[in-house]
Amino acid sequence: MIKILADSTCDLSKEVLEKYNICIAPLTICIKDKDYRDRIDITPDEFYGFIEDLDTPPTTSMPSPAEYLKIFKKAIQEGHHSILCICMSSGTSGSYQSAVIARDYFLEEHPEMTEKIHVLDSKCMSHGSGWLILKSARMRERGVDFAEIVEFNETYKTSVKHYLSVDDLDHLIRSGRLTNASAFVGKLLKLKPIMTMKKGKGAIVAKERGRKKVLEHYVSEFSRRVDYELTDFIIIGYTSDLTFAENLKHKIERDTPYMGEIYIMQMGVAVGTHVGLGAISMFFMEKGRIKDNLLINEVHGLAALKNQFLRS
Repeated sequence: MIKILADSTCDLSKEVLEKYNICIAPLTICIKDKDYRDRIDITPDEFYGFIEDLDTPPTTSMPSPAEYLKIFKKAIQEGHHSILCICMSSGTSGSYQSAVIARDYFLEEHPEMTEKIHVLDSKCMSHGSGWLILKSARMRERGVDFAEIVEFNETYKTSVKHYLSVDDLDHLIRSGRLTNASAFVGKLLKLKPIMTMKKGKGAIVAKERGRKKVLEHYVSEFSRRVDYELTDFIIIGYTSDLTFAENLKHKIERDTPYMGEIYIMQMGVAVGTHVGLGAISMFFMEKGRIKDNLLINEVHGLAALKNQFLRS
């Protein structure tokens, strides 16, 4: 049997985790000097209910090597012969390094497992790594062997296209995802930044005015980039506004020829700490390497700013 595990930033729903027997190593969130394990000691809805009332921003910490080691040992005790551990991007967290330390320590005691434990740096965040985990679970269900599942992940992990937009720029500023200058322009023009992953880290690739434009951008870019052969499902993520996510799903179904499954799943507390209320994301497999048009979007933003000043 193949055991699949991940850290809690994969943000897969409880139903999916239980259906595919996926084990989670939780991140820890510190709120007002008290520690909470992501999705264990605190739920996303509980967190989003009071996030705006916090005087100081929460902080997050990665799962410890001991936490991963405990999961590895339990998996073997349960009869699993192979372990695939998919972690959030090493460019944004130490979760991957923590899992590698645990794997190396475990292999000192179990050298026979050398070819049977694979720790993946997904180069993804949130439902990006969740996409790879769910895909791996489906492959396992079809009887695909361990080596082929590992090869798929290593080959296609950078093909998982991420889009994330937020309502509150302050959370991105505090987490270092957005400069104060970009935030000033964004707030002045009521622009919503759209981020993706580049080389394992978050990068702003567009700014749109209002939620309607954000959804139009998502669907337009999806139509341009999607690999229909590899994208047998899409994951839409949200923090606090389920209706916003449902609107995106309906727009994809109405405005594109895509006929596959579309999951809607809530982002967990660890991710929500950095993106805040009203965030919406979208994940699918893209074809080739199509460049993002950040420069073009920045030029359009500056032109709009100039026009606003001229009208004042």
